[in-house]
Amino acid sequence: MKIGYARVSTDDQNLDLQRDALARVGCERIYEEKASGRNIERPELVSCLKSLRPGDTLVCWKLDRMGRSLQDLVRVITTLKEQGIAFESLTEKIDTTSATGSLVFHIFGALAEFERALIKERTLAGLSAARARGRKGGRPKKLSETQWKAIRTLLDAKELTVSEIASQFGVSRSSLYR
Repeated sequence: MKIGYARVSTDDQNLDLQRDALARVGCERIYEEKASGRNIERPELVSCLKSLRPGDTLVCWKLDRMGRSLQDLVRVITTLKEQGIAFESLTEKIDTTSATGSLVFHIFGALAEFERALIKERTLAGLSAARARGRKGGRPKKLSETQWKAIRTLLDAKELTVSEIASQFGVSRSSLYR
């Protein structure tokens, strides 16, 4: 039996492309998840892996949908192979039932990890260059120092509740507590 696994990283991304591709190749069940690939212990992936039986094939649309690190990918695929479960990645045309497919899996996994490392290096270099030019990261402050002083005065006076003060300044209660 073919079992599919589809994942997107954020809620605003769509699973339709993956879902359609998995259905086209005959997946009888598709596990869907909206979670970062950084953590291999994702609830739907765990459920998917537990549902697999010897002779089944786990199918994903693209190798990076399974996981971000080569170590995690190799561990999952090795465990599947030991249990008599095949793995197939549609985009990369990887099928681990053959020696060639297994080799290709390891090569693609290494290249995917290399690409992520390059992206991380470029991001860090960009942030460092921005800091060197005096730019700060993060969200801009919503309230000025004068507004915070006014809030502190109102809080100390204890004439208004925290909720009323927060509403008056357009911030959350937790912001005031912080």
